[in-house]
Amino acid sequence: MPKTILVADDKASVRNLVREYLEAEGFRVLIAANGRQALYAARQGKPDLILLDILMPEMSGYDFIRLYRKERDTPIIVLTAKLDETDKVLGLELGADDYVTKPFGMKELLARVNAVLRRASRPPSSPEALVEGGIRLELDSRAVTVDGRPASLTPSEFDLLHTLMSAPGRVFSRTELLHKLHDSAPEGVERTIDVHMRNLRAKIEPDPANPVYIETVFGVGYRFHVV
Repeated sequence: MPKTILVADDKASVRNLVREYLEAEGFRVLIAANGRQALYAARQGKPDLILLDILMPEMSGYDFIRLYRKERDTPIIVLTAKLDETDKVLGLELGADDYVTKPFGMKELLARVNAVLRRASRPPSSPEALVEGGIRLELDSRAVTVDGRPASLTPSEFDLLHTLMSAPGRVFSRTELLHKLHDSAPEGVERTIDVHMRNLRAKIEPDPANPVYIETVFGVGYRFHVV
């Protein structure tokens, strides 16, 4: 069954171009012209991935993420014409998995789409679960619990936690972690990893301001501390 992608952008030319290209690549494509249409289409169509413009009428992409992240952890790639890094980081802080800056090439967009979909549907590996301290990470279902309570992680957050928990105590540089997410270095900066880690800590740490699981190794990167 083909993967379903929701393309939400207020410009018809962008929607149609992306839809035609993705359909030619075998995807099923839903479209929306504003944030409210996107929210309705996402709830009804349950896409496997969302391509989301930020500057849309009626409801911005930021507001869409705030609302939809309370309901589902569907991967989201932000489409933004803004060059300010802060705007991109805000999308990641709200729960987006990646971003692409307009104007973008179709091959680049397809590479990002495939990379995020691979992370979201990565097959299980051995062992079936990783357990450290109060955190249990299930590889087959991609579920995470903290002290028995479920933690809803995005695909990027899950893969970063999996990487760290797979080698407790090992320090991973930001560049290494960036490559883990993208296979090759994306246009993004290493600050992307800092944003994902901040979001991850908010979901798994007893006190995110004083993390006990994910330690920052200043000037280098991050490591998982065995409690």
